[in-house]
Amino acid sequence: MKNKGLFTGEWSSDTHTVRISLPLIFFLEDNANIVFCPALDISAAGLNEQDALQAFRESISEYLLYTTRKGTLAKDLAAYGWKVKKSRTRKMTPPDMSYLLQHNDEFNRVFNTCNYRKENHTLELPAIA
Repeated sequence: MKNKGLFTGEWSSDTHTVRISLPLIFFLEDNANIVFCPALDISAAGLNEQDALQAFRESISEYLLYTTRKGTLAKDLAAYGWKVKKSRTRKMTPPDMSYLLQHNDEFNRVFNTCNYRKENHTLELPAIA
């Protein structure tokens, strides 16, 4: 049975936010709390989990802002193993976890050497359109 990755989104024009749900990996390394998203290869650190999660929100917001402005989001996601359909709505499907373990060295290292937990988190980010 495949362990599918999770990435869902919702646009809210009233509040000008984008809501996305991502699988996040939480672990402790060198006395820092780390939040890591293997589907996007983005991580952030903090003194505690809340600080790390806030730093992660800022990192993903900057990533989406940068790649959207450059027009490279779809190409970038495809490089991480995402399936990006060329349609008006551009449906994007993340790679499954087994793919990420084979192709993402950092995720493989964390998976095999760190005590971690996986949680699906819904983040609300400022809209960047």
